[in-house]
Amino acid sequence: MVRPLAYITAVWCDAEIEGKEQALNYCRNVYEAGYSPICPRLMHTDFLDDKVPQEHSDRLSMAMELLRRCRIVVVCGSTTDEQVKNDIALAKRYHIVATTLDGILTIEGKNKK
Repeated sequence: MVRPLAYITAVWCDAEIEGKEQALNYCRNVYEAGYSPICPRLMHTDFLDDKVPQEHSDRLSMAMELLRRCRIVVVCGSTTDEQVKNDIALAKRYHIVATTLDGILTIEGKNKK
């Protein structure tokens, strides 16, 4: 079965370990809902340093390219920031569906509530 690509966006925890655990949890839920999660938070943070301006710019460019290749953008968590809003706007620009993790889990019958 081919799983559609799902771009994962959220307001990430600043603490490195907690942020990775948060991203892994979101990706697991999206995977269980039938998608292939794409999460720049997990992919880029180990080799790019946001404190270096060029690497920060490169990270954003790579994330945008990944988002454009996805079928859906999944907004995780209960808050938004400028990056999440930018991800949603880019999805809209490219006619990519944007939804919440809760929305996907409800539709798939996997909501734990």
